[in-house]
Amino acid sequence: MTGDAPLHPPSDALLDAILETLSDSKAEDVVQIDLRGKSSVCDWMVVCSGRSTRQVSAMAEILEDTLKQEHGVLAKTEGKDSGDWVLIDAGDVVVHVFRPEVREFYQLEKMWQPAGAKS
Repeated sequence: MTGDAPLHPPSDALLDAILETLSDSKAEDVVQIDLRGKSSVCDWMVVCSGRSTRQVSAMAEILEDTLKQEHGVLAKTEGKDSGDWVLIDAGDVVVHVFRPEVREFYQLEKMWQPAGAKS
C-alpha cells in the first residue's frame, strides 16, 4: 500500500454514508444539493428535518459518531445543544438538520435551487 491513499472517503461515498445514517435515524424530507463547481466550501449539502429538538440533536450525534467510527471523519458540529438547527461539517459534505418550523423559516435549500425550480 502506498502513502497516496486518501485519508477520507471521496465526497460521493461520504454523501452515501451520510444519507444512509440519516435514513436509519428517521430523518424526514431529506434533500441533497450538488454544489460541485458552485461552491468552494463543500461538494454536497444535505438538508433534512427531525420532528423534535430531541430527535434533531440525536440525529446529529449519531451522524457525528458514525462518521468518526466508521469513516474516520472528524466532523465539526454546531447547534446540537439547542436542537433547532444543527450544522454538521464533514468536509466535502455539510449537513443541516432542522426542526420543521425552523427549516421553513430559513428555507436554506431554496437558495441553491436553480431559478424557477419548484421545491
